[in-house]
Amino acid sequence: MKNPFANLKLFKKKDKEKDASGTPTPKSDKPKKDNFFSKLLKNRLGKASVQGEEILGVELTTNEIRLAQVSSNKSNQWVLDKFYVHKFEGIDKNGTVLENQDKIADELKLAIQKSKVSTTNAAIAIPVTSAIIRVVTAPLMTDEELKKAIDTDSLWENLVQLTDNLNDYSIFHQVINKDEKGNTMDILFVASKLSDINSYTAIIKKSGLNAVIIDVKCFALKSAVDQINQIAGSIEDSNLTAVLEFGLDENYVMILYDNNPIITDIFIRSQDRKTLQESNNQDEMDALVRRYMTQVKQAVQDFETKYEKRIRNLKVTSNLPNVDDYLASFRKNMVNTGYNLFNPFDGIKIPAQLENDVKFSNPSYFSTVMGLAFRKLDVFGYYKFVTAVKNINLLPNRDNMIAQKKAKAFSNFAFKGVVGIVAVIYVILFGFSFWQITDLNKKIQGYEQVVQTHQERTELRDKFLKEKRMMDKSLQLSNSIKSNKSVSFRVLAQIASAVPKRVKFSSIEYNGSDLIMIEGTAFSDQDILKLISNLNNKKLIAQASLASMSLPEQQDSQTRKGFVIACVLEAV
Repeated sequence: MKNPFANLKLFKKKDKEKDASGTPTPKSDKPKKDNFFSKLLKNRLGKASVQGEEILGVELTTNEIRLAQVSSNKSNQWVLDKFYVHKFEGIDKNGTVLENQDKIADELKLAIQKSKVSTTNAAIAIPVTSAIIRVVTAPLMTDEELKKAIDTDSLWENLVQLTDNLNDYSIFHQVINKDEKGNTMDILFVASKLSDINSYTAIIKKSGLNAVIIDVKCFALKSAVDQINQIAGSIEDSNLTAVLEFGLDENYVMILYDNNPIITDIFIRSQDRKTLQESNNQDEMDALVRRYMTQVKQAVQDFETKYEKRIRNLKVTSNLPNVDDYLASFRKNMVNTGYNLFNPFDGIKIPAQLENDVKFSNPSYFSTVMGLAFRKLDVFGYYKFVTAVKNINLLPNRDNMIAQKKAKAFSNFAFKGVVGIVAVIYVILFGFSFWQITDLNKKIQGYEQVVQTHQERTELRDKFLKEKRMMDKSLQLSNSIKSNKSVSFRVLAQIASAVPKRVKFSSIEYNGSDLIMIEGTAFSDQDILKLISNLNNKKLIAQASLASMSLPEQQDSQTRKGFVIACVLEAV
């Protein structure tokens, strides 16, 4: 496995604007004052969307599944709603999650049933070793220029040299700093093999859940640390946090400086892993600690020398039951640095029925799943994140998913708004009618006039009620209609004419503007390539490209390969 940190750039600290509390705030191209509509989205619709959003943190291992779900109460206090640990057997100790997808999916389904979680939206994390994490420096660009550079693949091809084709990766990026004087900007680049991402999402889907967030373990850990620090009101150095992941699976030092990740991989030998698992020999343990701490010291010293900042404390997370024994040795080897076992439940309200479930000698074991549980999609940007490392999401279709959730939120908001407006109008009109009737009663000149006036107002009310019922029915019907599903007949006709004999379509999705996604199967790669070539020769199709391909499988006693082709339409 390629070292994901080999080319990680340790970047220079930039001066940032600070708020009244001294917390750095990012530079932004947005105007200082948001318009009314933007404020409405963030303050009303965005807040309601975030508060109503439920995310289930899911951590998958080969012998244990961990689930956690949190919410915020009326006092803005985090509450642990669900917490469940499902242990199982049947997988070889050298096996991996992706090598045992069906087994893991079955066990996850069982864990969901036992835990009685209240949501199907899941956040998961891939191992650090499965991700490529880099900070790259690029020329200063506007958002439009950056998007164009990414869409054409020119940016990553120039700045990030990957061993495989870009289309083989799921990529996340975020601008984390802009240097206008130097005319440059730093971009956080996170990528993972698309095949691995699809395998993880397949496990989640088979269990009955819906993967909405795919994080990287180290960033999920950061999410947990950030939340616990916020709860504790830590003021030691809000801009500097150092975390040490120590255990059988992954080992690294992650220093968060001005909310930017500086990650150093710690090498551990196979013999050392055996010592961690089996040995109680103090000499062997001490020798392991000396080798391990030499690398930790170097990582800390490199940071302190470069940034002239002192690291006084390292938060430790580990999957070792006897981690306390090693922490004592760590402190002896670095006497000027504290080593504290991180507790992801510290400051969180634990309901009585879950108190016994979270009593562990090593609570840091559950830092990742708690960090995932703290995640929110935040589709309207209600939370003002200072850096991208809080909202990493490697889900391939995240943009479409967020767009759908925005549309749903808009629909619900609009429906409630219309109903509210109708109700207000009704009250106003009814009140007006009542006042008119009362006034007429005081000025009555005759019984016929009173009856006639009352009849007119009643007819007006009945007419309004009828209109209201028609509006309610229309709104209900409109919510059932899926928009943006009509595709030009000419485009569909050209697509149909481009299909080779040995190719079969299973679905065609249209985004409503300029993109059609075609999913289907074919007998061979040549058939897929022929289809792409045919599509590219069509007048109404600007570009057709292969988005993804699945492994061959048996269908109707024949072997077929699955594919997804993206067609960009010509501007009309």
